[in-house]
Amino acid sequence: MEHEKFMREALQEAEKAIKWGEVPIGAVVVREGQVIARGHNMRETWKDPTAHAEIVALREASRVLGGWRLTGCKLYVTLEPCPMCAGAILLARIDEVIFGAREPKFGAAGSIVNLIETDRFNHQPQLTSGVLAEECGMILKEFFRQRRK
Repeated sequence: MEHEKFMREALQEAEKAIKWGEVPIGAVVVREGQVIARGHNMRETWKDPTAHAEIVALREASRVLGGWRLTGCKLYVTLEPCPMCAGAILLARIDEVIFGAREPKFGAAGSIVNLIETDRFNHQPQLTSGVLAEECGMILKEFFRQRRK
């Protein structure tokens, strides 16, 4: 139930991305049951290849908490993290990653590789996948369907 609640918050961020003409992916960072940071894709707007929803949210969480170690935090994201985002999640020491839809082209939390649960790093967040997967996938499918028109 808690996972669905916060994934809906991430979906709201994905909706914001659409308004910017961005691919609708959203993320929220949660600590002690409260959203402390939000992010959505801003790659096109900022002309920045690193401006993925997860990175935007992690940067904001670091600013809010006053440091880069985000222990005690959970990251909710509508789409499976890519390798860049998975690396940032590991380096930030996020406790748990919860995502919605799988990413068959760039997924680094089980689809292509699983960097999140690799025991070769000194930090392994807990991983939960498939939370509101249909809704998270549908917003992307609809966005790209509209773009092709």
